[in-house]
Parts: sequence; structure tokens; C-alpha cells
Amino acid sequence: MWKEIRHREEGSLGPTAFSRRFFSSRVAALDISNRKEFVSPHRGAINSLQVFTFCYSTPFSFTLITNQIIKKSRHKTRQVDLTEGRYLLSGASDGCAAVFDTQRPTKYEGGGLIAKHHSLFHLNAHKFGISSAIWYPIDTGLFITASLDHYVKLWDTNSTQVVMEYKMPGKVYGMAMSAIATTHTLIASGTADVQVRLCDLVSGAFTHTLSGHRDGVMSVEWSCSSEFVLMTGGCDGAIRFWDIRRAGSFLVLDQSLSQMGRRPPLLPKPSNKEPMSHTTPSKPSSSIRSSAAQKRTSQSKIQLKNAAQRSHPGMASSQNRATAHYGAVNGLRATADGLYLLSSGSDSRLRLWDVESGRNTLVNYEATRLQTSKPIQLAVTPDSSLVFVPCMASLKVYDLWSGTTVRTYRGHYESVNCCFFNAQDQELYTGSNDRQILVWSPSIPAFTQMDEADSNGRITSIDQDNWSD
Repeated sequence: MWKEIRHREEGSLGPTAFSRRFFSSRVAALDISNRKEFVSPHRGAINSLQVFTFCYSTPFSFTLITNQIIKKSRHKTRQVDLTEGRYLLSGASDGCAAVFDTQRPTKYEGGGLIAKHHSLFHLNAHKFGISSAIWYPIDTGLFITASLDHYVKLWDTNSTQVVMEYKMPGKVYGMAMSAIATTHTLIASGTADVQVRLCDLVSGAFTHTLSGHRDGVMSVEWSCSSEFVLMTGGCDGAIRFWDIRRAGSFLVLDQSLSQMGRRPPLLPKPSNKEPMSHTTPSKPSSSIRSSAAQKRTSQSKIQLKNAAQRSHPGMASSQNRATAHYGAVNGLRATADGLYLLSSGSDSRLRLWDVESGRNTLVNYEATRLQTSKPIQLAVTPDSSLVFVPCMASLKVYDLWSGTTVRTYRGHYESVNCCFFNAQDQELYTGSNDRQILVWSPSIPAFTQMDEADSNGRITSIDQDNWSD
């Protein structure tokens, strides 16, 4: 690392390349943390984890909406502040939700070497198990929980009271909110019913009902490039793309339609090294004219075919019944740039899809075994290089583009259900059926000679003087 720093100081290494190398080195050194521990208050399997990340592109109108919602339930003390990448929200099968501070521990043990993080609060949110728990994308004043008791609830973090609730026709398997939306505040929920319902936080009512799946919807994901595009995975093995501004799904992914690897790069710029020809252009021959006409005809046919696929309100029956997996789609995760979508199925297969073309990229992920009875939560690094996949009692890390297994993390005693990668601290959090939340951070020694614990258990440096901050 000192070599990279010296190259950065000399100017031979750019700032973007330096940060990318530093980030990659820390992610490659992830291991179970020996200095941080979350004390889980849950009495059941942990199904959902999420760390709040503030979106700087959020318009001011959304802040007004948030203030209007919070005014319905005020509290004198504020337990959670507007700090990005700090607060961890968890939901478990015991119907409880909890919030942890990932940066400020509640106490120290082991001579000040182990930081214990107890929950700031935990509450009995639902009668049955919580399947999904997410932060409101604007701030940590609100969070949403979805449960198998057919309810989706909006909570005020400060008063821990329900602000709104929505009754669904079936068990809620998953939900999501768009992090880039500027014109709507919609919660997309997937239930045991065949329809996807969108709940509006402003009106408190259902605004959309999306019909197309032939079985329950197990996974829901908003696009990272468009606030109006929603992606859903059902128990019928289908992955559907919806534009919430119109009726019907405009794309159904088909595993038989494929392309090799990543999307081809942009066309290269014309080279200036080719000599300029000053000869007078001659009239093209009849064979050249006929080939050009055939090319234009084929291009027009392709355009007509694409227009037919996008026609309102649906598509051909053969395309409408396409499947992405040979079982239920129990996990969806889009890359940060919104160009690719990773899906997992009960057939223990991972597939990477090109969002623009809707084709399977044929990345061969090494053999794995996934859960089949419940949704799983995947995680992707911000640079879209690695993907974290819960595989029974372990967590596998794959290279997103080659499919090779980079590493396998083992620390839980039972099946892992969810994982979340905190890009700010380069930490990974996992939840399992063993009711524990484990922290995976860049490996550091348990103690160093330069560190010692004071009387309060805090780590201080031996060479610290009176002028040190």
C-alpha cells in the first residue's frame, strides 16, 4: 500500500485508479471481525439486513414529504440522525425489527479490544416473521417492514410507532423502494398473490396493480438507471420488467436467448493513420447495391420485430411464457450502473442478464447450493466486480464477470439468508437462521504494540501526546 501511495504522490497513479486498488485490496482482505460484534436481540432467523445510505440526488420535495409523514408521530428525543452508512436495520422471523449503530459501540470487552454493538431499539413489528426490512431512501426517520402476516408497515424511527400500514392479499415475500426516484414514493411489494402492488406513501393507498405472473412474486428490485422500471421474479420462474407508467410488462427474460459475456464496447474512433484517397468516387456496382438493400430490409425487419415486442399492452404468448430459471426466482440484484441484473433461483443457478438486450450473458458460475423455500438477499460491490451469495451455511464470493469462486466465508452454524455490503466502511454483514449477525471486515491483528486500552476500555496509542486530537 505504501508503494501505491508513493506512486499517487508522484502523479504516476491517478486518483481513481488509486481508490480502486485500495478498495479492492480491502475487499480481498475481508474476514470475520475480531474487533466488532453485534449482539442480536432476535429470537428467530434473520431474513433482512440493510444499512442506510443517503442519496445526494434526492430533490427537496422529497424532504417535504418526509417531514409531513413524520409530523404524524413526533417524539422529543431523536435516536437516529442523518448520517449515511451508519445504521443497520434488521428484520427476523420472530416478527421483530432492530436498529444498530455500526460506528459507535455500546461497550467494550476483552480489555477494550472487542466492541459490542447492542441494538438502539428493537420492537415487535409484526405478528408473523418479517421477510423484508428497508430504510426510507431519504433519511433514517422512517423505515418499512413487510411480513408474512400480509402487512406492509411504515414506521417512525424516533417514536417507534406505525405511521401507515397496507393490507396485502397474501404473504409478503419482498418489497423495494427506488433509491433514485424523484417523482414518486412507491413501495413495490411481491406477495403470494400473482399480482405486484405498488403502495404510495403520500396518499396511503394502492396506486398500481401489475398483473402477469402466474404464481407468487418472491423478489422485487427497482432499476438503478430508471425510476420507472421495476423488475420482479416469481415462483413461476419468470423475471418480468415493468414500466409503471403503462400497463403490462414490456420484457420477460428468456434463458434460451443469450449473448457471450459482457456487452461489446463502443465502436472505436476512426483512425487518422489511414491515407486519404483523392480518387473520384465511382458508381457502386449492382451487387453492392443489392447487398445494401438487403441490409436495409433486414434492419427494418429487426426494428419492426422490436416494435412488436414493445407493443401495448403485452407481447406474444410465446414470449409471455418465457422463463429465466427452472424454479422460483428467489433473488434479484442489479449492478450499481443499472446495466446488468443478477438473479438466483431455486434450481441453484445464478444468471447474469444484460438489461438492455434482455439476454443471458452465459456467465458460468461455479456449482453452488441455494435455499429453495424462501427468498435470499444478494449483495454486489459498487464497482460490480464481486457478488456475495448466501449458499446454505456459507457465503460465497463470485467474480461477477467470470463466475469463478473468489472466496467462501464460513462462520454461521445454520443457513445464511441475507447479506449486505457497506461500501463506506468496506464491511459485510450477514444474517442467518442461527439468529446471529456477523461482521466481516478487512483483517487486522487482534492487538498491536502501538495500541493499549485506557480505563474506559477505549483504544489509545502509546505515542499520543497532549496536542493529539
